Amino acid sequence: MPIESEIRDYYDQGREAGRLSDGPGLLEQIRTRELLARLLPPAPAVVLDVGGGPGAYAVWLAELGYTVDLLDPVPRHVEEAKTASRSSTVAADPLHSATVGDARDLPVADASVDAVLMLGPLYHLTEPDDRALALREAHRVLRPGGVLLAVGISAFASTIDGIGASHLASEEFAEIVAEDVATGRHRNPSNVPGWFTTAYFHRPDEFAAEVAAAGFEADGPFAIEGPGGATAAMAELLDGGATQERALAAIRRIEREPSLLGASAHLMVLGRPH
Repeated sequence: MPIESEIRDYYDQGREAGRLSDGPGLLEQIRTRELLARLLPPAPAVVLDVGGGPGAYAVWLAELGYTVDLLDPVPRHVEEAKTASRSSTVAADPLHSATVGDARDLPVADASVDAVLMLGPLYHLTEPDDRALALREAHRVLRPGGVLLAVGISAFASTIDGIGASHLASEEFAEIVAEDVATGRHRNPSNVPGWFTTAYFHRPDEFAAEVAAAGFEADGPFAIEGPGGATAAMAELLDGGATQERALAAIRRIEREPSLLGASAHLMVLGRPH
């Protein structure tokens, strides 16, 4: 079951490697790692990182002592993840494996892993049946007591980004934004850089409901970036010191505030199998 060609073409340009190293991506990385550290079972647990991209989280978790297998539908990402693992300065090639795979058909035995990460697949599976299948697959491979950590993009992310980055100066982007809010279906038919690629954007309550419908007790969503992801000055606050901690504490304080969830570009839901 291949991914849509425009998604594959988008990532074949190497857009993902390095995305989390600065700007809004850096905040996304810091907060995602913070939530993973809080919500995952302790190492050494077995983690399946589905749609793990170039390995930004898989390699980090493997360095922390987790047994991590990465799957991604984009061969370029798998090779980048292997390179990142071999380049680790913390441990010798810590990833257990990195292979091409599909979230809807996991090549993993029933009840064989302690945690499944789906930090990207659910917003690139644009049909609800495909998302439901991927979530059922996660449920199938989890051991009793295991956890799913799934991430979606907010239905309002492009609205906020369009205002903050002045993309709404374009009538075409304004039409994309209107469609995102109305239906959740995001398209970028002109392949304009900075306008992302084909995806499904969730409303917060809808996202948690999809996880629950697959047989999980759903907890969340948690806002990953919160309103900070749309703030141009956010990068200045991520100084690695006291200023950064104050900024993160402010986001942490409102990470579950219902009235603000949709203002976060990315949302995380914790699922525990019934």
